[in-house]
Amino acid sequence: QVQLVESGGGLVQAGGSLRLSCAASGRTFSSYAMGWFRQAPGKEREFVAHINWSGSRTVYADSVKGRFTISRDNAKNTVYLQMNSLKPEDTAVYYCGADGDSRVLVSSAKRYNYWGQGTQVTVSS
Repeated sequence: QVQLVESGGGLVQAGGSLRLSCAASGRTFSSYAMGWFRQAPGKEREFVAHINWSGSRTVYADSVKGRFTISRDNAKNTVYLQMNSLKPEDTAVYYCGADGDSRVLVSSAKRYNYWGQGTQVTVSS
């Protein structure tokens, strides 16, 4: 089992940057691919980025490509989301998830077995 705790959210002006962290418990963290999703009020949870177990492969949603970077440090059991050039439409609660069923698309929330509690990101215009 994996427990996930997100941090690093906050209020930032448009064009600014934030770095989110997702700290995982458990000695098997390095065996999990990880994903970041976000959910705005009244909307479904939306895929943001995915990273494989070693960090050698990443996938991004078109809406964040070129602005966000996902990375991980397996020695620290942590996955990161560096968010640059933030826009008001990036406002949401951001969640990290630990990979579950590899047969499901990385962009589907159904793929992930474990979730953190989320961290709020608010971008003002």
